[in-house]
Amino acid sequence: MGFLKFLEGIRNPFFDFIFSAITYLGDETAFMAVAILIFWCVSKKDGYYILSVGLIGTVINQFLKLAFRIPRPWVKDPSFTIVESAREAATGYSFPSGHTQNSVGTFGAIAFLYKKKWVRITAIVLCVLVPFSRMYLGVHTPLDVFVSVGIALVLIFALKPLFDYLVKKPFGMYIFLSSMIVLSLGLLIFILVFPFPADLDPHNYESGLKNACTLLGATCGMLIAYPIEEKFIRFETEGKWYSQLIKVALGLGIVLGLKAGLKVLLSLFLPAMVERVIRYAIIVLFAVCVWPLAFKFIRRLENVKKNCCK
Repeated sequence: MGFLKFLEGIRNPFFDFIFSAITYLGDETAFMAVAILIFWCVSKKDGYYILSVGLIGTVINQFLKLAFRIPRPWVKDPSFTIVESAREAATGYSFPSGHTQNSVGTFGAIAFLYKKKWVRITAIVLCVLVPFSRMYLGVHTPLDVFVSVGIALVLIFALKPLFDYLVKKPFGMYIFLSSMIVLSLGLLIFILVFPFPADLDPHNYESGLKNACTLLGATCGMLIAYPIEEKFIRFETEGKWYSQLIKVALGLGIVLGLKAGLKVLLSLFLPAMVERVIRYAIIVLFAVCVWPLAFKFIRRLENVKKNCCK
């Protein structure tokens, strides 16, 4: 707690605002946006890889949270204060840090994959700033952060050769995606059947359950969507900057709207766990199989511009 106390003593409104903004880059929505952007506009293979690093990392992260059940810093030390704007997103137990896991897994994978200097430097800087923001805001300890950094780095370097090997095999991707479903299902079963102690925080338990259902839905969606896209859609990721901007801006807007709208609709007649699994499966199916159908029409804008400029 010594380092957190030091950071607590140097807080000011300006840095509170800066690090409160930076920390959102480790949020689930930011992870989804970056992975989908890579998938739509850069490389489908890299998109699957980055999604895999993030999803498997989250399975490990959620398992460790409920296995160790380490409380947040302000719970361990009631005299310690946090930046209040960070409290709402600080759900679940403290160890290890989920935001750190997401950010280092995502931006670390980007730094590993792409050799352009500005891309690599930006990604590495974010790999440092987001974990630091979690400590500055007071919602995680250095142990929480460094363990998550370690897990993310191991996954980045360990999954790449395995992923490259499997995608070359006839049924390699099916094996890989099926394994991710097994991991997600294993996490869900662990949460449902493990005899947790009576003092288990119900809020933390609910947070873990939600994340397990999210992972199961997303991985099921990926397994269903992959063969459909490979055999029937085969969209191209290339495009001029303005068509890429339209593709991402409209697509992400629809994805976020779908995420919110499906929650309201499905919750009317489905239990919360089932609703969450189905909702995230549909979101992945839309991102992989439905929205890419519009890419050919968006690319036509490039021909329109060429004709107008003649």
